[in-house]
Order: sequence, then C-alpha cells, then structure tokens
Amino acid sequence: MIQAAIFYLLAGATVLAGIMVISARNPVHSVLWLIFAFVNAAGLFLVIGAEFLAMLLVIVYVGAVAVLFLFVVMMLDIDFATLRAGAMRYLPLGLLLGAALSVELLLVASAWEAGAIAPSAPPRSGLSNTQALGTLLYTDYVFVFQAAGLILLTAMVGAIVLTHRERAGVKRQDPFRQASRTPAETIALARPAVGAGVETEGGVR
Repeated sequence: MIQAAIFYLLAGATVLAGIMVISARNPVHSVLWLIFAFVNAAGLFLVIGAEFLAMLLVIVYVGAVAVLFLFVVMMLDIDFATLRAGAMRYLPLGLLLGAALSVELLLVASAWEAGAIAPSAPPRSGLSNTQALGTLLYTDYVFVFQAAGLILLTAMVGAIVLTHRERAGVKRQDPFRQASRTPAETIALARPAVGAGVETEGGVR
C-alpha cells in the first residue's frame, strides 16, 4: 500500500513536471522543471528496485545534461519568440504524432496487463542490479544499444544545426590567419609628434 502511494505520488509529479516543461514561458523555468521530472523519475526507478538506473539518471541527466542545458539557456542570447513563431504551423503534425504515441503506449500497457508481454530475459540469480543490466545491454541488446547511441548523436547534430544562426556584424576569429601572421604585419613602430596621434584602421587616436 505504501509502495503504491509512493508510486502514484512520484508518477503524478513527473507528469506535472513534464507538462510544465512545455508550457512554461521562461526557458530557464522549463529546464528547472525538467530537472524536477528527472528526480521524480529516479524515484520511480527506486520503487521498482532499479537503484543503478536511479543513480545514473541523477548523476548523468540531472548533474550533467540538465545543468548544461541550464547554463546554455542562461548564457546564449537565443530569440525564443522567433523560434516559436512557426510552431502553430506544425501543430497538426505534432498532435498526430502525439496521438499515435499515446495509442502505442496504451496498447503496450494493455498487452502487459493481459500477460501477452513477458520480460525478455529472467533476472539472473547471483547478480546485482548493475551486473544484470550490463549483461543484458552488452549481450542480448548490444545492437539496439548502439543504434540508440547513433540516434542520440543524430539528434545532437540536428539540434546544433537548427540553433546555429549567422549574425551580421559579429566579429569571428580566423585561426589560420592569426597563426600565419608575421611580426612585420603585427607590430608597427611609430614616433608621432606631440599631440599628433597615431593613424589606425579606425581613425586617428
């Protein structure tokens, strides 16, 4: 009874945090709600006895990924109003994909309750949670594990391409030009008269 109450509490908090992530107007608040969702999801893993996944979620996603998101959002000058300007155009497609995903989750949940889906591999006796997970990942599911890594890499590259913008008037470094300079091109000796100033690219100083 206590375990079920804890589960419903953590699950409700996770769903609420997920809704706030996509509905918060401030991007910093969205990242904070995302961290809250990760913490509650880690609690759900603890309820089912997967302590390794819980610690992994807190250490990797909360301690590294979410904090990185927070610093990137706070430091970069991203015009979120421009990014969201065309969001309504893709709303029908987003609703269609969301409905399809919801139907799939309901089918999986109903099949699991009916007993049509059983665990693919029984827990190995004598192994800890970490050892059993590593054995499954790197033996039975090694190709799926590698494919998931490739999908995440593709998503990361796509996010970088979508957020990269060319800005006019921004000075950029040219490492090749900097490394190929000679002292004659860099240093100039001048003896200006008193009050005459020095002629530079920006004018007389």
